[in-house]
Amino acid sequence: MCTSIRFTDKSGHYMYLGRNLDWSCGYGERVVVTPRGVRPASPFGATPEVKYPIIGMGIIEEGQPLYFDCGNDQGLAVAGLNFPGYAMYEKDGVAGKTNVSSWEFPLWVCANFSTVNEVEEALDNVAIVDKPVTTKYPTSLLHWIIGDEQRSIVVEYRADGMHVFHDQVNVLANQPGFAWHEENLRNYMNVCSDYPEGEGAMGKALRPFGSGSMQRGLPGDYYSTSRFVRAAYVNANYPEQEDEAANVSRMFHSLQQVAMVDGCARMGNGDFEKTIYTGLFSSRTNTYYYNTYDDQTVRSYALADYPQEGDAPFAA
Repeated sequence: MCTSIRFTDKSGHYMYLGRNLDWSCGYGERVVVTPRGVRPASPFGATPEVKYPIIGMGIIEEGQPLYFDCGNDQGLAVAGLNFPGYAMYEKDGVAGKTNVSSWEFPLWVCANFSTVNEVEEALDNVAIVDKPVTTKYPTSLLHWIIGDEQRSIVVEYRADGMHVFHDQVNVLANQPGFAWHEENLRNYMNVCSDYPEGEGAMGKALRPFGSGSMQRGLPGDYYSTSRFVRAAYVNANYPEQEDEAANVSRMFHSLQQVAMVDGCARMGNGDFEKTIYTGLFSSRTNTYYYNTYDDQTVRSYALADYPQEGDAPFAA
């Protein structure tokens, strides 16, 4: 399971898109750079050549970058979150469509486009296809959040095809679908950050024990529906920040509110889920930041520190 948050700095000029990857284990993921000029083995030719340099978290399998989340030098970023039971891809390419294999979807977004508007326009003619890069890594059932400095969208591919949602709360979690999560927020309209004053409805003057009393009812469990609500609340209420350090701090503090702790949420296979890593792409500096469950030190990798042109992806 996973949670993602997007916001901009106080000026509105720079975007920060971060995510928790929650699972029982990692996959050897590392920060991966894909330079401009790389020609990936795009199964249906959707990504003939990387137009914009990319940095993010993922693995390299048979020379191909499999990104869990990433951003490009234009300030566009994408993250894939688990969506089983809802995601359903085409079994083969669809005639007349731009066919994108599910593993290459984040790569396709960041390699070809510079804004969310461009991506959304292209999605009108896209089919996502169940075509794994190798048998070692079966297709993951995902949905995606895509953001830039202007806005974010959520992309879901289901049995009836493509669904694109305008994500006004700039948050995504796992199943059920985004539309359900957005509707569910109506159950929490009473939650706010205020300190109550006055008698209330009890017939005598009462004072709260301290701050936070107006947040009672905000869910605190690890369930996907609860994490979406909690992330939306934190993202909406955290004060806007100005500089890079303050915005990076904001993201990591925000995602800590929905991080999963080992031993607290057992999966269907008996393993316990935990937050394997927290990652963040900053469009201000085109830098990827991350920490892990076992090492909370935040590490940074600036795209500008690596070759912008090349013929193969590499681990930073």
